[in-house]
Amino acid sequence: MCGICGFVGQGDLQNLANMTNIMTHRGPDAEGLWSDKGKAVYLGHRRLSIIDLAGGTQPMWTADGALGVVFNGEIYNHVELRTALIDAGHQFLSDHSDTEVLLHGYREWGGELPQRLNGMWAFAIYDRRKQEIFVSRDRFGKKPLFYSLQNGTFVFASELSSLVKHPSITASINSMSLKKYFAYGYIPAPWSLYHNIFKLPGGYNLLFSLPEMKIETTKYWDLVLEPFEKIPRDPEGEWGEIIRDLLQRAVKRRLMSDVPLGIFLSGGIDSSSITALAVASAGDRIRSFSIGFEESSFDESSYSRQVASLLGTDHVLEFLSLEKSMSLLDDIARKLDEPMGDSSILPTYLLCKEARKQVTVALGGDGGDELFAGYDPFKALYWAELYGRLIPKSIHTAIRMVMAHMPTSHRNMSLDFRIKRTLRGLSYPRRFWNAVWLGPLEPVDLAELFNEPVELEEVYAEAIEHWDNCPQDDLADKTLQFYAKLYLQDDILVKVDRASMMNSLEVRAPFLDIELVDFVRRIPSRYKCRRGQPKYILKKALEPILPRDILYRSKKGFGIPIGKWFQERSLAVNGADSTGLMKTPFVVRMAEEHRSNRHDHRAFLWNTWLFSQWNELSRQ
Repeated sequence: MCGICGFVGQGDLQNLANMTNIMTHRGPDAEGLWSDKGKAVYLGHRRLSIIDLAGGTQPMWTADGALGVVFNGEIYNHVELRTALIDAGHQFLSDHSDTEVLLHGYREWGGELPQRLNGMWAFAIYDRRKQEIFVSRDRFGKKPLFYSLQNGTFVFASELSSLVKHPSITASINSMSLKKYFAYGYIPAPWSLYHNIFKLPGGYNLLFSLPEMKIETTKYWDLVLEPFEKIPRDPEGEWGEIIRDLLQRAVKRRLMSDVPLGIFLSGGIDSSSITALAVASAGDRIRSFSIGFEESSFDESSYSRQVASLLGTDHVLEFLSLEKSMSLLDDIARKLDEPMGDSSILPTYLLCKEARKQVTVALGGDGGDELFAGYDPFKALYWAELYGRLIPKSIHTAIRMVMAHMPTSHRNMSLDFRIKRTLRGLSYPRRFWNAVWLGPLEPVDLAELFNEPVELEEVYAEAIEHWDNCPQDDLADKTLQFYAKLYLQDDILVKVDRASMMNSLEVRAPFLDIELVDFVRRIPSRYKCRRGQPKYILKKALEPILPRDILYRSKKGFGIPIGKWFQERSLAVNGADSTGLMKTPFVVRMAEEHRSNRHDHRAFLWNTWLFSQWNELSRQ
């Protein structure tokens, strides 16, 4: 895993060095700087050595010097691709570098290369003959890529903080991006927090022409739900066996490493299945890692210990206390790169920090909930639709006011939290449900925070697009589209990438293997969430390898007790806003309502606190 950057136009090698140095945590093992001053092209790289430790130096070039690449990620089918390319006449210089496969693959297949890759990546290939830079990001956006064209200079980087180090880049906060941050809890691609700086979305390529100084982006892949028309006589048995086999192969691919490797094991379905399959595939004893919490409603360490004992892993369990949390927060805010309001980044950061003491690569369960309908809203969809049909809109507000008097609990996924969140979403049209259910603020509060009308169609444009463009007129499928194409890319995978890379750790996601995804997207939603049972078909598939009390226990999630922390003032927001974009009386009121236990504003207060910390530290 690495950090990449580069630019075409104004600047020099010192500017490039400044951009790469700020990403040392992404690649502590080596630095690579290259320039063609005549063409004003500069490529930089920070390396975390994982595959072909001796032969993977970057930027890497073809023997004739015509193609060069900087690459962040792992290509899991690089051995098969190398064989195909050798058969086609290509001669490799490295022993088994997946980076070199990209160079020869681009020469052989051009812009169709990404469609042949199974892995995670963000790379830039400089074609000196065509005077083009070809940039690609993996299908789900596991690896980050920011870019901008300002003042006659094209700049790209793995991190926003690296990109803004270039002197041609002006970084001013985009008020619409900030609204989206408080609407979603993250900033969705292609937006970034700054004007005229963009994220290349997952599943997209970018082509930059040097002579024309022109950017062209194209989508090469999309997650399309196309349910099987013919259902087998025994879908649980037949599909379950295929899922199990595909997941086994996905795990085996991701055990490929020239450095020590481990597993993130929470004791939930996804991580437990990956651990079980890794133990079955690996020749050596597997190391596993988990985080426990002193607050009992958030703690699931007993489940991780149970699975570790069952599977015989060398298990490391670290507990997250309030004191330890406070000691980590400044470091997280300083390195976060761009604010994202998922509070579980804190335990994820500690998990990665502890794992990095023993391993350089870890496998995680990301993607399982999004592909197999594992979240609570999937269970609520039937009742939500029934409520919307039977309860007149005119009395929705009255019902919310009554339910607002339910005693507020700051326990993990408490009953009052779920009821109030559900009713909040149901106050809006269906295509806003998922975003409003998950977001820190609902639309009416956004307008008050920014003291101006909020255009819902613009702020929630991404959620609306995924809802409207779903080919199936089915609530579950539309919800799957939201989670798999928006929430996964811009929240879950960002959180894991930042938390792992802050600690120079590579994290791999077997559930996002393209062969597995291509099969799962064909399974009808009624087999993913069936009669209120989330992940139904996945649980059936895993019954031969995991005990029922693991498969069918209640889901906890990876939360932390921030509600309690803000109530007890362990964390506090003062309402100050150095951007001048938000109205402080609203922030102060929300904090006071939370402290007095009148309302639960934990998500908004966390997002506000984190943005304030990030903004202050980024100005230093």
